[in-house]
Amino acid sequence: MIKNIFDQYYQKYDAWYDKHNFVYLSEIEALRKVIPKKGKGLEIGVGTGRFAHALGIQYGVDHSKKCLQIAKKRGIEIKFGHGEKLPFKNFSFDYVAIIITLCFVKDPLKVLSEARRVLKKNGKIIVAIIDKESFLGKFYQKKKSVFYKHANFFGVKELTSLLEKVGFKRFSYYQTIFKLPEKIDSVKKPQKGFGKGGFVVIAAVKI
Repeated sequence: MIKNIFDQYYQKYDAWYDKHNFVYLSEIEALRKVIPKKGKGLEIGVGTGRFAHALGIQYGVDHSKKCLQIAKKRGIEIKFGHGEKLPFKNFSFDYVAIIITLCFVKDPLKVLSEARRVLKKNGKIIVAIIDKESFLGKFYQKKKSVFYKHANFFGVKELTSLLEKVGFKRFSYYQTIFKLPEKIDSVKKPQKGFGKGGFVVIAAVKI
């Protein structure tokens, strides 16, 4: 179902970030707070490579071939695959990013476990979500867009518990997007913590 949605609407998905450029750039700023400046990185659910390209993440995996074609053009080393069974060996990466993707997967706990598996010791996971408890999460749950009508949103505390369950510790949080996307007319500076922003970045370390 989700694969078909992103294969069918891959151009619509990618164009959203052009239409809402200040939202996209605000989210990039929040992610930059925790994305390592060095090391080998992977984005699970890389999509069209928008985030990976901007953040310098070299590798991406996705199960939408249409999206992967665009990600490849953006210079990402792509692999077709699913987050629940990553096509990489143990201890392959210094950090793994999962940006929005987790709300679309069949087995979130398995995806997080796989992320931990491919991380080196003391490797970093970065998970970005639309916070279920935020004004934006509630808006998307009501709006039922072509993408988000299939989503299973997470709250920050709920996701933190899942990450702890699979073996991550030392958490940090950043938030941004404090208005509906249509009302954002400049790049917003991210704030520490969560509870106000609709877009929340959670970082933790594999112990």
